[in-house]
Amino acid sequence: MRLPVPVLVRWSDLDAYGHVNNASLLTLLEEARIVAFWAGSEGAPATAIIDAGAGASTVTVIARQEAEYLAEIPHHREPIIVETWIGQLGGASMDVCYEVRSPDASQLYARAQTTVVMLDAASGEPRRLTAEERRAWEPFVEAPIVFRRGAKQT
Repeated sequence: MRLPVPVLVRWSDLDAYGHVNNASLLTLLEEARIVAFWAGSEGAPATAIIDAGAGASTVTVIARQEAEYLAEIPHHREPIIVETWIGQLGGASMDVCYEVRSPDASQLYARAQTTVVMLDAASGEPRRLTAEERRAWEPFVEAPIVFRRGAKQT
């Protein structure tokens, strides 16, 4: 199952060519990830259970990111859709997968994957995913992204 997250493209996300800058894509993915997994916002999905407020016991860090750009992302008045799911739940980490689509979801702009590691805020050491996190996130586990670069050429 995937979680569709609407994300607005801002003027500041565009480059001189009039489309989303490659680095700005990572910011758009971050915004989708925060909506999908961080607790605290009204109307948040059931997956949004990481306490990210002041004094939280958990810190999340990014261990790895990869993106594959498939088409230029133009400015839209409506939010683009970032379909989000989990490619793998590890011991202290998860691979968050994304497909970035047009507002009507008909155009696929990019695929990406981010490895997020949970750290204990007090010690700075990785901490295991909790049973609550696994229960909330397991329905959203699907096959991870297969990037074209990783495909065998024939």
